[in-house]
Amino acid sequence: MDYKRVIAQAIDIEGVSKEEIYATISVPPKRENGEYCLPCFKFSKALRLSPVAIADKLKAQIVLPPVVRSVESVAGYLNFKLDRACLAKDTLCALTQKGETFPPHNQNGKTVCLDYSSVNIAKPFHIGHLLTTAIGGSLYRIFNYLGYKAVGINHLGDWGTQFGKLVSAYKRWGNDNDIRTRGVAALSELYVRFHTEAETDPALDEEGRYYFKKIEEGDEDAVRIFEWFKKITLEEVQKIYDRLGITFDSYAGESFYNDKMQPIIDELTQKGLLSESEGAKVVNLESDGMPPCLILKKDGATLYATRDLAAAVYRHKTYDFSKCLYIVAYQQNLHFKQVFKVLEKMGKPWANDCVHVPFGMVSLEGGASLSTRKGNVVLLKDVLDTAVDKAEKIICEKNPALENKSAVAEAVGVGAIVFSALNTSRIKDMVFSYDKALSFEGETAPYLQYTHARCASILQKGGFSSPERALPSVDWNQLTDDATTDVVTLLGRYDDVVADAAQKYEPCLIARYLLDLAQSFNRFYIDHRVITEDACATNARLLLTACVKATLKNGLRLLLIDAPEKM
Repeated sequence: MDYKRVIAQAIDIEGVSKEEIYATISVPPKRENGEYCLPCFKFSKALRLSPVAIADKLKAQIVLPPVVRSVESVAGYLNFKLDRACLAKDTLCALTQKGETFPPHNQNGKTVCLDYSSVNIAKPFHIGHLLTTAIGGSLYRIFNYLGYKAVGINHLGDWGTQFGKLVSAYKRWGNDNDIRTRGVAALSELYVRFHTEAETDPALDEEGRYYFKKIEEGDEDAVRIFEWFKKITLEEVQKIYDRLGITFDSYAGESFYNDKMQPIIDELTQKGLLSESEGAKVVNLESDGMPPCLILKKDGATLYATRDLAAAVYRHKTYDFSKCLYIVAYQQNLHFKQVFKVLEKMGKPWANDCVHVPFGMVSLEGGASLSTRKGNVVLLKDVLDTAVDKAEKIICEKNPALENKSAVAEAVGVGAIVFSALNTSRIKDMVFSYDKALSFEGETAPYLQYTHARCASILQKGGFSSPERALPSVDWNQLTDDATTDVVTLLGRYDDVVADAAQKYEPCLIARYLLDLAQSFNRFYIDHRVITEDACATNARLLLTACVKATLKNGLRLLLIDAPEKM
């Protein structure tokens, strides 16, 4: 039951729609204030009354629905306390219908494109890629769960002079066996060596431009080398994506748009949007408070903006998206503002459906300056491997008899890394600490995984078979005390939290919710023995535990994290 909707329908405020009332209803921060509240402050101006007077007036007028036990006016808030037995029944029955693996909502006919990760060919997958990959991958799962058709796009960095430089380095110093053996690491060393040598031999830069021109012209040998490097990179990064649970529907990168940029340039010209500036072609955005958007260099070369314009037009034509999200670091804020404004000036009615989803920087404790040219990178594979090794040592200490220790360590170690990336607002810079991330206490993935495993253990000890079997004999009055109602109320908020995370592009809202749920359940577990001599109480509490377990598991799945049954 949508209790907010029931409450909203019972409230009448002159000049205020039921939808506005519904949107204003929230969950009180303190349990003693009830399960829902209506802050009356926003209605003061329209009604010309104080919030306290409005709350008092509404309390006197309202006819309570059967599911609402009481209503109180407190300091400008209208607080609602529900019939707790009814709340428990509605919430746990609804969760039982979802099953152990919550199915996606019915398709809503809308498509969301998500541009994320966007690795560079022949460059290592380093920790700097963690946030875009984790945030994008999580949002991909969130939108799919909510009934959207999510399209994951890996906009590969597979074009530019750097590839000519790499071909030059390969022809000078490359070793095929070394590249086959070490892959991207060997390619990265060639790239670093090229830039080191170029510092004393400027002619190398010209040679790099020469080989990139060869690639552009379709030279058979240059293209063969480039495609080989691309294949090596994709095979290597796929191993990381598999560990993170990341999937893509498209790998259309920069090179894909080579033949799609000229129509964009032609359209900009026809609509009188292109002007010349010091030999280059730009779209003037001075009236919009931005510097000009550079479309063509003096030599006629295209830029990132040209490709992103072509990509946006192609994506809308191909996918007819309702939203196109670009999960890219905040340093590109101006770039995307310019690109979206140019699309608007081109008359694209969907320009406002393009959204930049920015995020902060990521580093390890002690700082880590990331520069592929200088070779200063912290490989994401190394970070994952270290976390998994540390997790396995902890598991061996705490539970040496555990079966499948390696698999559990993988889930715990990788989950710790991912959760660290998703646990805070995406715009905040992230400083990663192995010790903090792998703690089984506090705000970590292992804490959530351990709570899930605790639920599994309780259910096994209690001989619990399935929620469907338990439902007919549940005495809902067994689930009405404060600690239990806290858990029930949180369980009922799951879909609202996921929807809010999608609307705000913030997976951290789900992470925070899961922590609240785990903490609430663990308080309940301390206050109440689940398996008791009272069969009636045991049955009800086991059902509650099963619903908590399923919710934790599915919430973690939306965050790309596995939930082991045993730890």
